[in-house]
Amino acid sequence: MSLKILHNINVIQQDASDLSATLWIRDGKIEKIESGLSSLPEGEFEFIDGQGHLLIPGMIDVHIHGANGFNMMDGSETSIQEVSKACARTGCTSFLVTSVSSTIEELVAMIRSVKRVIGHEVGAKIVGLHLEGPYLNPKRKGMQNERFLRHPNLTEMKDIFNEADGLIKMITIAPELPGGMELISFLKEMGVVIAIAHSDASYEEAKQAFAAGASHVTHCFNGMRPIHHRDPGLVVAAFEEEHVSLQAIVDGIHLHPAIVRMMHRLKGPNGMVLITDALQAMGLGDGNYVFGGHHVTVTEGVARLEDGTLASSTVTMNEALRLTVETGISLTDAVQMAATTPARILGLDTLGRISTGFDADLVLIDEQFQVQWTMIKGQIM
Repeated sequence: MSLKILHNINVIQQDASDLSATLWIRDGKIEKIESGLSSLPEGEFEFIDGQGHLLIPGMIDVHIHGANGFNMMDGSETSIQEVSKACARTGCTSFLVTSVSSTIEELVAMIRSVKRVIGHEVGAKIVGLHLEGPYLNPKRKGMQNERFLRHPNLTEMKDIFNEADGLIKMITIAPELPGGMELISFLKEMGVVIAIAHSDASYEEAKQAFAAGASHVTHCFNGMRPIHHRDPGLVVAAFEEEHVSLQAIVDGIHLHPAIVRMMHRLKGPNGMVLITDALQAMGLGDGNYVFGGHHVTVTEGVARLEDGTLASSTVTMNEALRLTVETGISLTDAVQMAATTPARILGLDTLGRISTGFDADLVLIDEQFQVQWTMIKGQIM
């Protein structure tokens, strides 16, 4: 049935308070938004009662590694599909399949699996690849496995791009490494989002990278030189550059609420992106896992290596949205950071907003931020 009428919902508006509305959805697109329901159309249609819940645009996770016990670096289609399903259940309608530093063979196997799955996803849609590494600084490696870290290699990078067939949308690097600036020049030509993290870049080195084309900071404050009043580092450089956006893992662990509020105050919702950075423990909880070549223990939802280093996260996108609001940031801004801003950064022109002509990628949530259903291209998952 091509026409769906979604009634009795509260819609998040970017420039206004919640709007009680009716949406007409046809062939996977938002056809019309009304403040009420004036009349019903002739012919067949599906009527959906939103029961007064809140409707938000589908959230977009630009940084996720796994979920429900499945790690997408294992090279299997099953793992990617399981993450797709987990994303949809938690209000995420699109995501970037994100790598960790590995051998070139493991990375290529993951890329090939993505190419086989894309277009056939059972849940959230894959909108590209985010390569986190392997050109990262061992000094700020975090949970990245030092065995696989190396200096930028343009020949290797070109081979990876050839393998990926245009799917690479974001790459996280440490620009201060030998060859880092040359890599930025190449990535700028390729039109991908150049992100910085796992980096010991000084303020001056970061400013040089941002001037050359870097425009994003992966999991801001984590995996980088901390702020010091005589050595401001990467974070302060990013705060000063209007074109640079920041990822935030809002899970109550990676960032103190005051830091989340400061990031929002300095960058606004247009310059901040909510992510999960989730490993395969998302959706399963406490236990022992193997991730990135490390043994990881999750206790009370916190993932750590044996030495205590934080190892990704277990937060979901709907939980990140709730926790962001609990810091004191408005729901309107939080939704923008979870959906609208990542869509803009990735150039996804028909996603991230509830607006006429946009894809009907929508999420119905209750007052506790629990997902009632997720709709992708007009289909409830």
